[in-house]
Amino acid sequence: MTVRTRVAPSPTGDPHVGTAYIALFNWLFAKQHGGQFILRIEDTDQVRSSIASEKRILAALKWLGIDWDEGPGKSGKYGPYQQSQRGDLYKDKVIELLEAGHAFHCFCKPERLDSLRKRQMENKQKPGYDGHCLDLTEKEISEKMAACEPYVIRMKIPSDGGVAFKDMLRGSIDIHWSEVDMQVLLKADGMPTYHLANVVDDHEMAITHVIRGEEWINSTPKHVLLYQYFGWQVPEFCHMPLLRNPDKSKLSKRKNPTSILYYQRMGFLPEALINYLGRMGWSMPDEREKFSLSEMLENFDINRVSLGGPVFDVDKLKWLNGQWIRDIYAEPESFANAVKDWSLNSSYIYPMLEDVAKRVELLSDLPGLMSFYFSGALSLTEVDFEHKRLSQEEVKEVLQLALWDLEKLDDWGKTSISKIFECLAEKMELKLKDLMLPIFIAITGQASSVPVMNAMVCLGPDMTRARLRQAIQTLGGLSKKALKRLEKQAK
Repeated sequence: MTVRTRVAPSPTGDPHVGTAYIALFNWLFAKQHGGQFILRIEDTDQVRSSIASEKRILAALKWLGIDWDEGPGKSGKYGPYQQSQRGDLYKDKVIELLEAGHAFHCFCKPERLDSLRKRQMENKQKPGYDGHCLDLTEKEISEKMAACEPYVIRMKIPSDGGVAFKDMLRGSIDIHWSEVDMQVLLKADGMPTYHLANVVDDHEMAITHVIRGEEWINSTPKHVLLYQYFGWQVPEFCHMPLLRNPDKSKLSKRKNPTSILYYQRMGFLPEALINYLGRMGWSMPDEREKFSLSEMLENFDINRVSLGGPVFDVDKLKWLNGQWIRDIYAEPESFANAVKDWSLNSSYIYPMLEDVAKRVELLSDLPGLMSFYFSGALSLTEVDFEHKRLSQEEVKEVLQLALWDLEKLDDWGKTSISKIFECLAEKMELKLKDLMLPIFIAITGQASSVPVMNAMVCLGPDMTRARLRQAIQTLGGLSKKALKRLEKQAK
């Protein structure tokens, strides 16, 4: 048997360090066994998926040194490797399930499902579908379809017993069928859900080992059942421990920078970041902290993975990065070249100089005007955000709403960014200059500087968003109640 592993990120945002973490261990396991590592793009979310996000994922993995044997940009007999191009296959498989009696049409409206969930929560029951459409007759189904009623396809779940599956790190796991929901397999827009596409693609691409985060353990019974419904061989499962914030909560961008490209822009070395991710739940036999990717591969044993939640500590990563800098760039010339490659290259610095040149009288003015381009976190206090017309709470609202809008933006250009702020000012009934003042400070550290939209384009989406998050935290953050109110306002 040829070992085949995969990572399947969703292109719906910034490339996440969690994606790199899972990709790393899949890559290591495949290479250790002389197998292949596959990159598959799970872009079935037609609303949130984007080509720009996919490109950032590919660039981030390549920067880290994680290359794939099959996937986007590489030939392979199991392609295409974007799920959005495999729609006919999923529909054929759904028809198979329907004809075999393993799936059913569900015409329940969102309002009914919301009411059901609310009632279950009030009664302290496990939320899940109640089988309302499970026993519709063929005639009823035909009539509803003829009336163009929207529907989804759900999978049937046994009522008695349970499922047992083996996890490479955790041994046998038993889950009763009463804990498993009648999962939607095909959405109303004709696109598959993760669960169907994941199983079909893993089988069709001959994946032998599914190595993924532990958040998928409770979904595994659905996947095992689908394999059984189709009569396919079930792969080996290995659920890795989740990355954690220092407070032990699940790693999230609200508490820790999570974008790989943020760390690249900050000046972390790819060798250091991949080294650090390798230490997340795993250790070298001699327990040393600093090691290369090739050294990790040479010594890799997946059984050395610890199930304790690994803490992603940025301060520890900084220390490790310093060790790598001193090791790789011991000579001044090589260090100077690294700095040039990082930020003093023409593609990064030329756009800045176009703006700054209009504002200097002496070349010695440049450090003061340009320092924010090369900084990571800015040294800001609450006093910096004092506003003549807006309260501190209103300033935080401006920053949070701007952040949410920018997180949705795929076309990272001046026109698109400007449009966001113009629309936000209109929505909040503010003059544009009043809205932009806290944005100027959050991005540049100054009340006035080079055009802030141009600065945001140069800094890129990852650093821009990170600075807005930092500004919100500098001001004490927003309460859960305030966030919920803003979320309604943002819709």
